[in-house]
Amino acid sequence: MIQRSIQNDLANALQQQNKIVIVYGARQVGKTTLVRQLLKGLPYRSLYVNADLQQYQRALSSRNLELMKELIGKNELLFIDEAQNITDIGINLKILHDSLPELKIIATGSSAFELANLTKEPLTGRTRTFKLYPIAVQELSEGNTPFELKAKLEQYMLYGMYPEILHIQGADEKIAHLRELASAYLYKDVLELSGVQHLDKIYRLLQLLALQIGSEVSIHELAKSLGLSQPTVDRYIDLLEKGFILFRLSGFSRNLRKEVTKKKKIFFFDLGVRNVLVENFNPLTARQDVGALWENFLVAERMKKIAYDRLYGRTHFWRTHTGAELDYVEERNGRLHGYEFKWKPKKRRPPKAWLETYPQATYDTVDQDDFLNFVV
Repeated sequence: MIQRSIQNDLANALQQQNKIVIVYGARQVGKTTLVRQLLKGLPYRSLYVNADLQQYQRALSSRNLELMKELIGKNELLFIDEAQNITDIGINLKILHDSLPELKIIATGSSAFELANLTKEPLTGRTRTFKLYPIAVQELSEGNTPFELKAKLEQYMLYGMYPEILHIQGADEKIAHLRELASAYLYKDVLELSGVQHLDKIYRLLQLLALQIGSEVSIHELAKSLGLSQPTVDRYIDLLEKGFILFRLSGFSRNLRKEVTKKKKIFFFDLGVRNVLVENFNPLTARQDVGALWENFLVAERMKKIAYDRLYGRTHFWRTHTGAELDYVEERNGRLHGYEFKWKPKKRRPPKAWLETYPQATYDTVDQDDFLNFVV
């Protein structure tokens, strides 16, 4: 059992705050396992509700307090799994929270845009929200030595960090599971439930984005390639981001004339899903995209660390019109921290333009030898 980084925070939120606790995340990242493991250590009589089952949907969508009280009975904690399947879930949770203030409530949702849209207004000020991602290297560091983590690095970059993948033995079995996983959550959670009309176009968009990780993305070029309008492509990317499939990184600038800011880079939360889209699971020594994979891996792991450790700040990449660039920049507490990602270890000097423009900023490189300092 892998100890998830947010488990203690979830426990504290349930015990110490009068809030509905909501856990968002893509399918198969371990939300149900996490909450069930959490509840084993809490002193509450708990009711587990699988919101996929119609018998629970009727009661929890009824807006009828007495009917919901019959369901809950003498239980002290209500756990609603896949809560987005409940009609009017936000309003019904509000009724429970306001009418039964002693009842502990925790709910999971597989796609942020489903549950967030349903709960945003009814539950204003009543929730504590957490996001759960595929397994993070910092979570694996609790049960693995640095040597073991480095030895498994290629596996992480090829097959990703979903809990099931980490336990499956054999490349063929891992790839088969990734194909099912990608299809299940790409189509069910993002495409079908978002009302997207062009399923083939959005899948093609994902393939194009998978080929451009680490590069600045032109919405105009994507729209032209797909035969779609730019606003439509923007909407699709927004849906994919809200579905925890990918995320965007914007350009950093305090000097708009010299620095590139309009385009964004797009990364995948999980490289296994990315590699399925491009159908490439070749060893890293036989790949042309190892630099892009390395950049995606590090940025995704850093995003997990930032979320779990609550390292508040802004994240960007940096590039000038003359070609100077840094792969990743963090702005925290008024200070800038620049990073360059290199697969092969080698000491490098910071770009001259970076030091001249931001003399108080830091600079560092991240490679195979020292990446744990960056993500753990």
